[in-house]
Amino acid sequence: MFMDFTEMYSLLLCSLVALSGFVSCDEESTKSNVLVFTTENFQAGIENNENVLVEFYAPWCGHCKGLEPIYEETANLLAAKNSNIKLAKVDAIENKQLAEQYQIRGYPTLKFFRKGKAPLDYSGDRKPDSFISWLEKKSGTPAKILASVEELKEFQEANSICVVGYFKDPQSEKAKLFTDVADTIDHHPFAIISIDQAFTDQGIEEVSKIILFKQFDEGKAIFEGELDEANLKKVVIAESLPLIVDFNQDTATKIFGGEFQSHLLLFLSQSSGHYDSLLEGAKSVVKEFRDKILFVSINADEEEHGRILDFFGLKKEEIPSMRIIKLAEDMVKYKPEKQDFSAENIKSFVTDFIEGKLKQHLLSQDLPEDWDKKAVKVLVASNFADVALDTSKNVLVEFYAPWCGHCKQLEPIYDQLGEAFKEKDDIVVAKMDATVNELEDTKILSFPTIKLYKKGDNKVVQYNGERTLEGLSKFIESGGEYGKAPAEAEEEDEDDDLPRKDEL
Repeated sequence: MFMDFTEMYSLLLCSLVALSGFVSCDEESTKSNVLVFTTENFQAGIENNENVLVEFYAPWCGHCKGLEPIYEETANLLAAKNSNIKLAKVDAIENKQLAEQYQIRGYPTLKFFRKGKAPLDYSGDRKPDSFISWLEKKSGTPAKILASVEELKEFQEANSICVVGYFKDPQSEKAKLFTDVADTIDHHPFAIISIDQAFTDQGIEEVSKIILFKQFDEGKAIFEGELDEANLKKVVIAESLPLIVDFNQDTATKIFGGEFQSHLLLFLSQSSGHYDSLLEGAKSVVKEFRDKILFVSINADEEEHGRILDFFGLKKEEIPSMRIIKLAEDMVKYKPEKQDFSAENIKSFVTDFIEGKLKQHLLSQDLPEDWDKKAVKVLVASNFADVALDTSKNVLVEFYAPWCGHCKQLEPIYDQLGEAFKEKDDIVVAKMDATVNELEDTKILSFPTIKLYKKGDNKVVQYNGERTLEGLSKFIESGGEYGKAPAEAEEEDEDDDLPRKDEL
């Protein structure tokens, strides 16, 4: 099992070049509108600025360098609007006390301070318009009041997606519910308009109507359902994404950090013309399933998408291809019987998934002919049960990844371990490449993971001791008592994690 899938995508979120030029918040400068906070001036900074977004960064962090020009541009745009919202930075390495105080665990971490109160974690996209939309909503009213059709036009033109509530009475219960929903959706700006001309322009005869305007696909979506918070939020989230979302650094957060936990992934080759020739079948059925599953296209030509293909066990020669993934704890994957991009086949595949008729797809290599010829036996998904669950033997299994540095360091020691126990009839030392072999009841969260399948009852004990020949030998000889992982820590490991959700 790979790292948590959506976390994997943050590896692709920062491909921009970095710019330099930070100044102290105490200095006047035309070079930057980004304030620089330190341990000494931080408290004054958040107290003297009513609304301030603070980035905790590390100088060596590639993601931080990628964000820097975007952050700078956002600060400049806010300054040009004479906004009371400020952007600031903290070097979390130099100011460790601040980083510890605000429990900074990764870089960059963005926290919004309003009137010096406890901060909110920034949850929007890392683009200037997304920053501004999120910050203005959090620092003001959730839904902007528009006073004219000219303001409405400017509002629509300024935002690729926006939600407008047409309410004759802006103080009505429906308008209040609309505002409540606006307060829960950070990614898109909301507005209310009560001007008669605006109603006439949209052909609205009712006293209230909600329209989501978007600069793609159909151009707008009119909310037609029963107006309650859950329904409105669901429609806004579904309609704010394209019919088929192309995965890239701008859409990754929306795709894998959104409300949809089930995704149909369409792996295509742009250079082969698949986007033009194969997407029509998917587009013709997507509306039917829009509130149940997200349709996502992934360009397999992109080199940085290689890890995603690996995650699904796909090779370039197998493109075009499709898979369904359920972003639950177990990250279950499904494969169609036919890789046919016709509307009929796509509809059948998605329908069977929704109705629970599909069996999960587990990766497996072919069993090598010489799998048992060396001291360390080679396991794949197909022979795992026969070897590891043999109740007549203690079987030690290393779950590894070929690219994992810790696994490479362990390899010579593990080979020595195999040699040390190869004459023992009731002990087997084995390994399995967990990037291309998956087990239904065993989920590997980091590499290397070492487990002992005990003789007699097949009880599984995870090793958490030092990776030395002596430590591993004692683990086997003690029946898993020496160096075993505490029960609550068995899924925690500081080694090479599989790509997590925000790292793909």
